[in-house]
Amino acid sequence: MNDGATVSRFLPDEDATLQLGASWAKSLTAPLVVYLQGDLGAGKTTFTRGLLRGLRHSGAVKSPTYAIVESYPLADFTLHHFDLYRFASPEEWEDAGLDDLFADNCVCLIEWPQQGGGFTPAADITVSLNHSEHGRNATVSAHTTRGRQNLEAWLN
Repeated sequence: MNDGATVSRFLPDEDATLQLGASWAKSLTAPLVVYLQGDLGAGKTTFTRGLLRGLRHSGAVKSPTYAIVESYPLADFTLHHFDLYRFASPEEWEDAGLDDLFADNCVCLIEWPQQGGGFTPAADITVSLNHSEHGRNATVSAHTTRGRQNLEAWLN
């Protein structure tokens, strides 16, 4: 597998999206930057909820659309879930001081990363969720060596 590795899965329902997220929990390691891509309602927050449940987070998991970021301190690292959908300009990334949340002990999931322009850190992995006639299609792509290693560990 090279750094550009890609895996696809069909997800027939919300439960399958939750399970896909949860399945990653056993192998997820920090630091990691993950882009979550897909239209509104494609399942980005549902995937994140499944991942956090798999990481034994028992509290609420809500969309960070209005807060911009929701942070979850976990046993092994902190997971930050960003949603840049409401950004009017990429400079809002810098104005909000979001760079301060990227550290070696963090996993950062970013919805609508293109809204942050050049301020958004590059992705190690992209998770794309797209509506299909009978559910969703999920495509997971690694872009860096760290991303490839994480993806391989997830699949094994």
